[in-house]
Amino acid sequence: MNSTRAKKASADSAKKTAAKTTAVEAPPKRRPGRPKGSVSRTKAAKAAPLPSLPSWARVRIAIEGIEPTVDAGRYAVKAIEGDVVHVGADIWKDGHDKLKAAVLFRKLRPEDWTVAEGLSAPALDQGWNESRLTTSPDWNDRWRGSFSVGGVGPYAFTILAWTDAFGTWRDEFVKKLDAGQDVTSERLEGLRLIEQTALACKGIDRQALFDALAALKEAANDPVELRRVATDVDLDELMDRNDLRADARLYPKAFPLWSDRERAAFGAWYELFPRSQGSHPTKSGTLRDVAQRLPKLAAMGFDVVYLPPIHPIGETARKGRNNTETAEPGDVGSPWAIGHATGGHTEIHPDLGTLGDFDEMVRAASACGLEIALDFAIQCSPDHPWVKAHPKWFNQRPDGSIKYAENPPKKYQDIYPINFDTEDREGLYAALRDVLLFWIGHGVRIFRVDNPHTKAIGFWEWVIAEIHRVHPDVLFLAEAFTRPKRMGLLAKVGFTQSYSYFTWRNERGEIEDYARELFLSPLRNYLRPNFFANTPDILHAYLQKGGRAAFITRLLLAATLGSTYGIYSGFELCENTPVREGSEEYLDSEKYEIRKRDYEAAGNLNSLIARVNEIRHAHRALWRTDNLILLGSTNSNVIAFAKTPTRASEGCVVTVLNLDPHHAQESTIHLPESLYGGGDADYLVTDLLSNQTYRWHGPNNYVRLDPNGTFAHILLIQR
Repeated sequence: MNSTRAKKASADSAKKTAAKTTAVEAPPKRRPGRPKGSVSRTKAAKAAPLPSLPSWARVRIAIEGIEPTVDAGRYAVKAIEGDVVHVGADIWKDGHDKLKAAVLFRKLRPEDWTVAEGLSAPALDQGWNESRLTTSPDWNDRWRGSFSVGGVGPYAFTILAWTDAFGTWRDEFVKKLDAGQDVTSERLEGLRLIEQTALACKGIDRQALFDALAALKEAANDPVELRRVATDVDLDELMDRNDLRADARLYPKAFPLWSDRERAAFGAWYELFPRSQGSHPTKSGTLRDVAQRLPKLAAMGFDVVYLPPIHPIGETARKGRNNTETAEPGDVGSPWAIGHATGGHTEIHPDLGTLGDFDEMVRAASACGLEIALDFAIQCSPDHPWVKAHPKWFNQRPDGSIKYAENPPKKYQDIYPINFDTEDREGLYAALRDVLLFWIGHGVRIFRVDNPHTKAIGFWEWVIAEIHRVHPDVLFLAEAFTRPKRMGLLAKVGFTQSYSYFTWRNERGEIEDYARELFLSPLRNYLRPNFFANTPDILHAYLQKGGRAAFITRLLLAATLGSTYGIYSGFELCENTPVREGSEEYLDSEKYEIRKRDYEAAGNLNSLIARVNEIRHAHRALWRTDNLILLGSTNSNVIAFAKTPTRASEGCVVTVLNLDPHHAQESTIHLPESLYGGGDADYLVTDLLSNQTYRWHGPNNYVRLDPNGTFAHILLIQR
């Protein structure tokens, strides 16, 4: 019998013996009080070996409370290229071991940008960059650090932590050494740790570690030399650089971050209707007329010129002047009633010119340092070609008619909204995406999106991601005057900027509360407000009643409290006549007719606007909002706030405004010591509006602001 057959026979014999034994074995004796049929714990444990431990059961290093994140990583944190992103996390380990930690970050490929499904668990072999985190006993296990964002596009970051084996050994070794205790065993532990590290590395570090190992061996009986070797800075750096990180824990999730170009965070916008830019009071202006005006807008310091829809306007149910339901002959209609027999969203209204004229206007804007922002309104007039070609893209009533837009009691008979529940969702989404791609192909890199909160949120997440895969520099402004959570979610799914409630915040308390919400809370991680002082739809009562001083106050507040702001044509002329008392609509609204203006008329704010924009461009503290400090004021009609410098070579900018457009106001302004140097020091402040210099003293200083004189201060603090 060969060995294989012998082994098989032996195994069969063992099985038979086991079966017989089991058949005649007596049941175990029960101890008093034990339920019948129970098995002893000892035997049960032997009969059922422990299963393999899951990975989370082995964790000894805790990582939690990671910031900044948006909804635990469901959405991306927003940053600007060149930003330093500040990161925090709670990190600790059981026992007394010392820890080290780092933030890992890397730029993603466009095809990896799948935030909607969540980023995949990170792996250390994916080309991460590393930036160390630090902690302090006063931070209660909080670790902090930062990393820099390079170019535009998607990034990911996560947290890595590990035991500082050498630091832990050195700390205990030195304490015992200083206490005069025997450190023979500890010295051997240190020798082993250094040797293991040396064997795992190469080059000059390997030799340097072996040299340190020899020095530690030679100093066996010399406490002074032992301490010197153990605490040597070079050895510490060597061990850190070659740390084995044997128990490193990588947080099991990567967090998304989207980096935009600078214009996403800073810019001055000017809104105009191209058809009102001509010289004839009733004849439509053209895109060529817009191009001719661009140099003047650039000279005033604007960065973006925003155009309402420039597409053909429908004839059916066209609105008349002041939004009347019946149009008279010659009425031009609303540009938001998009579509005509001549074309839809990729066509230009024939009165405005041709696509070639548009391209020339974009080139003219670029030559002036301006960008053109185009309106993207997802709605159609009854005459839009899509209505006949794709009737399922619209809401059909039971009688077969298409439902027009309503916001009861308001009716918009000239507009058909899109049905985002259409069976042809793929076709609709693709067509809307292609509209954006068409205009991107003609040089547009900024879109102001009309009423995005009335469209499918999933569409926006999809289409913005689709555009950003190919054109990460494209910006989207959400014109969503809606409830806060809706505005917030639109920002989360990808909108670069958002309109805000700024227009309706006019008293000091509500302005400060809103600033805290926008700029000093987690909302700042994803929502960037664009402070438009007025729009074609919004003429606030503050402007209606406050006269020229009110326009100045709102301009300065928008331009210095926010980093991105805008005005609509006519603001510089202080146009403030409503269609009726109690309404925020303009009389003779440009939405329904051509308006010819004399932009150099007496009382215009052109020079002031130019100066404010010049100040903004010259002082980078005004380019941001996360550097805001709200200052104390003894008068509720006076608001004061500071923007701290973003670079050591820059100064702090303090804005002081009188919110009362009718009366002079006096107040004492309180500055924290960090802004001027502290104590009772004297320092100079220069008013950037008037170029006057004042000597201030200590934290509290007096101001007097008069709507008819010195109406405001934008102060540069010089220590």
